[in-house]
Amino acid sequence: MREKAKILDKEAVERAIMRIAHEILEKNKGTENLCLVGIRNRGVYLAQRLSACIKQIENSQVPVGILDITLYRDDLTLISSGPVVHKTEIDFDINDKNLVLVDDVLYTGRTIRAALDALIDFGRPKCIQLAVLIDRGHRELPVRADYVGKNIPTSQNETVEVRLAESDGKDEVVIIEKD
Repeated sequence: MREKAKILDKEAVERAIMRIAHEILEKNKGTENLCLVGIRNRGVYLAQRLSACIKQIENSQVPVGILDITLYRDDLTLISSGPVVHKTEIDFDINDKNLVLVDDVLYTGRTIRAALDALIDFGRPKCIQLAVLIDRGHRELPVRADYVGKNIPTSQNETVEVRLAESDGKDEVVIIEKD
């Protein structure tokens, strides 16, 4: 595997997150009944950053939850015989809320399907919207993001890596070509 191209650098990642925050506020007409839930791992960091941007813009704190979808995946047996399950942390009521689900990359749509299944176990939001930093296409399920940082057309022999300072030491998005 080799790095084929850098798609976003640190500044471009920051701009995309700020733009998504503005779009979320515009569509939801402010922060009332708004909450964010990030899909582990990088979706959580992006949701926390979006919450910080929204606080900066509106001077209002939006709650952020953490969702682990491990047990909801349809490929669980293909990944590992002993999956590592992390804690889901949604310590606020999601009933009748405008919930924005946050992830780093939208690809086949299967992660989002698993996240929707998991979320419904916690209540019935008024609506669920989807925010992703990258949409790379190749959908297998009818899933579309409401907020997208950048659309990147890719081939099946490419992988999109989102690297964030919280987990990877730097902010960037790169395309990796499989050998």
